[in-house]
Amino acid sequence: MLILTRKLNETIMIGDKIEISIVDIKGDQVKLGIKAPRDVKVYRQEVYKAIQKENIEALQTKPDVIPDLESIFEKKKKNQ
Repeated sequence: MLILTRKLNETIMIGDKIEISIVDIKGDQVKLGIKAPRDVKVYRQEVYKAIQKENIEALQTKPDVIPDLESIFEKKKKNQ
């Protein structure tokens, strides 16, 4: 792990396109500003872990839990 020291309004660059700035410091809390391309997803760690957990659970869903899509489409065709 790389550990850097930064002061208020100072910045860290990750590669050529990601910029992390120290926006505010109050007590033991630091506010960061992150500039990154729209295609780069930026999450707080707890949100990222929750997304990963949900994705794993979705992969473990059994096929019998998913409704029979063919019957749903047939019903929809009949109603049109």
